[in-house]
Amino acid sequence: MNSLPTSRTLVSWPEVHFAGLRFHALSLDEAVAAVAARPASLPFDILITPNAEHAWLRRKDDEFNHISANAWLSTNDSRVLKQAARFGGVDLGFAPGAHIVDILFQRIIAPNEAITIIGGEDEVIADLARQFGLTNIAHHNPPMGFINKPEAVAAAIDFVAAHPARFVFVAMGPPQSEKFCQRLIEDGRATGLGLCIGSSISTIIGRTPPAPQWVEDRGLVWLYRLAREPQRLWRRYLLRGFYGLGLGMIDALSFRLRLKTPDSLK
Repeated sequence: MNSLPTSRTLVSWPEVHFAGLRFHALSLDEAVAAVAARPASLPFDILITPNAEHAWLRRKDDEFNHISANAWLSTNDSRVLKQAARFGGVDLGFAPGAHIVDILFQRIIAPNEAITIIGGEDEVIADLARQFGLTNIAHHNPPMGFINKPEAVAAAIDFVAAHPARFVFVAMGPPQSEKFCQRLIEDGRATGLGLCIGSSISTIIGRTPPAPQWVEDRGLVWLYRLAREPQRLWRRYLLRGFYGLGLGMIDALSFRLRLKTPDSLK
């Protein structure tokens, strides 16, 4: 088992609990600075960026709930939740995963720095390397649904352990990405920071068109994405997302009426 001190002994941020989720209320610049400053030699830990869907996942999946409650850094990915929290007088901050990843590749990661990517198609990773001039990428793409396949999980863990990097990008959606990172923590061999980033790489290289800025500024990215891919995304946004938003509105009203505080765990 890794005997290095844990990252949580080195840094600490105030936590806000909202919509059943745990947030470090950081701005994008603050989140990037924290991620960039984390020593590569520390035991493996996780950055997650919760949105309204995560509230549904945490209520339905005890393992995901545990992981989310203990991640090294958890920053807000949802303008909708940010606006709901504001109604209750609470600032959640705003540091979406795709924005963090974009800045890391634009400003922080040197072309020859070792990075490890789990998930994503080969051609997507090749485009990423070409766009940013990256020369030291270790890429492993597990089979679909690998988190329920012990041999595939073990192979992915071995790959990360064999390719140490300051940043390990886990390019798959929740809860699979978070669960894989938890397996890495339990294994104990890996170092660095796991970033649960979903399809962020496809977005920053232009394969998935980003929402127009006016759409993002108004917190309507979810509607833009739903209109583009209704069959794939309707459950995420219209069922799970609205469930999380409902929890958020209940919390916001409770904060406003002083029935509970943002540091409450429930």
